[in-house]
Amino acid sequence: MWSIVEQIFPYAISYTVPLLITALGALYCERSGVVNIGLEGLMIIGSFSGALTVSKLQANGVPGALWIGLLVAVLVGVLFSLLHAFASINLNADQVISGTAINMIAGALTVYLARNITGSGNIRVTNSFTPKDLPVLSQIPVIGPLFFTKTYATTWLVIVILLISVFLLYKTSFGLRLRACGEHPQAAAAAGVSVFKMRYLGVMISGGMAALGGAIMLLTFAGEFNGSVAGLGFLALASLIFGQWRPLGILGATFFFGFASTIANVSQAIPTLAQIPGVILKTFPYIVTLIALVLFSKTSQAPKASGEPFDTSKR
Repeated sequence: MWSIVEQIFPYAISYTVPLLITALGALYCERSGVVNIGLEGLMIIGSFSGALTVSKLQANGVPGALWIGLLVAVLVGVLFSLLHAFASINLNADQVISGTAINMIAGALTVYLARNITGSGNIRVTNSFTPKDLPVLSQIPVIGPLFFTKTYATTWLVIVILLISVFLLYKTSFGLRLRACGEHPQAAAAAGVSVFKMRYLGVMISGGMAALGGAIMLLTFAGEFNGSVAGLGFLALASLIFGQWRPLGILGATFFFGFASTIANVSQAIPTLAQIPGVILKTFPYIVTLIALVLFSKTSQAPKASGEPFDTSKR
């Protein structure tokens, strides 16, 4: 049994990473007071822009194509998220409808562009990030085989972003202002904080991180853009709620979903799990999400002003 865990654990981590970075982006957005259910669409945008950039650069032999692709994905995600920011913040549009529109536009637009650019709806990347064992650390008993073997460079990038996020949100004036805008925007405005500015920053960070998640998914285990990210954006949103809008809670929630999804994907190759109907394993993360939402609905610690337009007349 332990050998099975060692085999699937690195894959669970690689599946967790895009979930984690996307959910972290949503955390910034909701802590600023804006609900963003357009994570799926933003991940698709990141996957498309990353795939297109990397495929073109690799075809021309440009070094560092993978990292450039990640950077381009982040920039495109930030720009695309401005649509949601403008509709939600300036126009006071329903944020759920705006996020849904982002999801619909992203899927249709990227497939349309891919077909016109490549002749098909898919964009394949020839070389992706390669998982490697970390010297010395991979030799540590128990921990080494689990956490330091077959790891991607992007995994450590996301861990660094997680640590920076914890520091920014809870140890800096920026984090205090951002959280104030999601809890009591009128009080924050009275204290001289620009609620519009902070909410724009929250949405833009969310867009960049979600797009980074889509690009990481593409350049680690997907390898091809096909107009979908297999529902990871919605799982990331569920992880945000399950993690009670806290970075470390989100880490635990995304790892749970990543591990459960990995088990479902490899179940047919493991005799013990192959006896369980595949549909049960594949739906397990979503069933647990629904149960968790029901159980924690009354004790939810969501930002009090999340989803509410900021009315300057109430100052």
